[in-house]
Amino acid sequence: MKVKAWITSLAQWVAAIIMLQTLYFKFGAHEDSVFLFTQLGQEPYGRIGVGVGELIASVLILVPRTVWLGAILAIGLMAGAIYFHATVLGINFRNDGGQLFAMACIVLACGLWILSQKYRQIPLLSR
Repeated sequence: MKVKAWITSLAQWVAAIIMLQTLYFKFGAHEDSVFLFTQLGQEPYGRIGVGVGELIASVLILVPRTVWLGAILAIGLMAGAIYFHATVLGINFRNDGGQLFAMACIVLACGLWILSQKYRQIPLLSR
């Protein structure tokens, strides 16, 4: 396996695992997740909606035919998360040491890498 293909595969799994592991908190209405979305004025619909979006992105990013679409969705979701951390929530949300912010940055970086490697699969660009 070529190095770029290996890195892309690793990025897909890292992004999917990070997004999937946060679903327990979002769908389980964990107090930190509820507090976060309350701060944004988006509780409960924003919490559940973002959770559904992350679930869809995680599945799409692992399917070879839809990896590009999962990457775009993950990029959009994480750009939103980073924006809200930078403007409303703070980097160190509830004394987590910046962990949520860092995970959003990692998923964003993975999504950007994946898209840079798989953009030729986008139907409008593949013609």
